[in-house]
Amino acid sequence: MAECRYYRVAEHVFSIEAPEQMFAPLTNYEPFRVWNTPDEVQFSLSIGITPLDIEAREHVFTDISEQEMPRIEVYRIKEKWLFCVAMSKDAPVCSKLLTTSDFRQAWLEIDTQYASFAINNAAMLLYAFSTAHLSTLEMHAAVAVRKGKGYLFLGKSGTGKSTHAQQWFKAFDDAWLLNDDNPILRLYEHDGHSRLVVYGSPWSGKTPCYKNLSAEVGAIVKLSQAPHNEARRLKLPEAYAYMLSSASGLKVVPEVMDSLYLTISKMIQTTPLFALECLPDTDAAKVCWEAVSNVNNA
Repeated sequence: MAECRYYRVAEHVFSIEAPEQMFAPLTNYEPFRVWNTPDEVQFSLSIGITPLDIEAREHVFTDISEQEMPRIEVYRIKEKWLFCVAMSKDAPVCSKLLTTSDFRQAWLEIDTQYASFAINNAAMLLYAFSTAHLSTLEMHAAVAVRKGKGYLFLGKSGTGKSTHAQQWFKAFDDAWLLNDDNPILRLYEHDGHSRLVVYGSPWSGKTPCYKNLSAEVGAIVKLSQAPHNEARRLKLPEAYAYMLSSASGLKVVPEVMDSLYLTISKMIQTTPLFALECLPDTDAAKVCWEAVSNVNNA
């Protein structure tokens, strides 16, 4: 029997409809569950094992940007999009996600052996694409919170984002982890003032950290490995490039990317960005904190 559940992430609500037993492994969504039926949802995802009725499709591109990341084949079907997803570059397709052109409604065909992976991947794609015009970014980053502010650590897989976050927890007793892989950034603008807030999400990579909490952003830090620890403030063009490379978007949809470009432009003028060349040690955390806290106290 199918069941529909609602979730709120960074103040955006979405729904997942699936056979009741499929919700059992989705414990990462429970902290974000909404118990009252909302008036409006950002997107609706319907899940089943029955093959989708897929018409002739046109291949657009295949995303294999990082070796350990999922392979995503993107197809166009008239006014719809089709995403065929595999767990890695050379693995077989384990899910097919069919969406409307605005990503507000979607249907997911899954192999039950990979149900959790398929559902999480589909929800992340839909969230990123359907909220792009709402000053919202889904980021590939780890987030540490200290003294009420959230600090995002950017970098490609294997750069050491999680490792650097762990150094903060060793160096500072009051630091804690908000999310380890896919936090949500949302920019709020009111009466000429801008405020950037980072939120936890149901998606946190290899570290199970699913906190329905948020913090105003203190700084964003691009990490790179080095034989020393040194931080520097980024100029706007550099900051823009690093933010763009870490934000989830669908480059073949102009509307999505235009919204993403505009949001990033506003965010980097609201929040300081730094580059940190570092070792995997607590001194790196201290050097980073000195740099970001000096800006916040200025």
